[in-house]
Amino acid sequence: MCNSFGTQSDKTKDQIELGHGFLPKFDKDGLIAAIVTDADSGDVVMFAYMNAHSLEKTLETGEAHYWSRSRKELWHKGATSGNVQDVIELRTDCDQDALWLKVRTRGATANCHQGFKSCFYRAVTKEDGKAALEFKEEKPLFDPDEVYKK
Repeated sequence: MCNSFGTQSDKTKDQIELGHGFLPKFDKDGLIAAIVTDADSGDVVMFAYMNAHSLEKTLETGEAHYWSRSRKELWHKGATSGNVQDVIELRTDCDQDALWLKVRTRGATANCHQGFKSCFYRAVTKEDGKAALEFKEEKPLFDPDEVYKK
């Protein structure tokens, strides 16, 4: 597959960190971390991984595609649920080993497969000296059992 981006293999640190070439650095498994935020509120809505193919599909279509590590397959966000993520902006960090996608989500605007707006719908708290989880979102925006019927 031909990508619209280069590789870091023969580039200097300055070319990678200060240049204009998009040179994503994938890990040993061929993946790159992707943090996803809501383009309007700035809220973190999910974290995922991309491989070269999902990154290329994202650049091609303007819709977020990821690599599902559990299913070992390309994952077009929203293909099943209807909660498609339109990519408003895609950034990379200084050494290009992480991505930041700013998205607007169509559909019920849930980004989590559990039906919540964000995958980060719980906060870690401490109760009686032990870590516990507190829900920060009141309820899911959809019933995952209905959306993801098997």
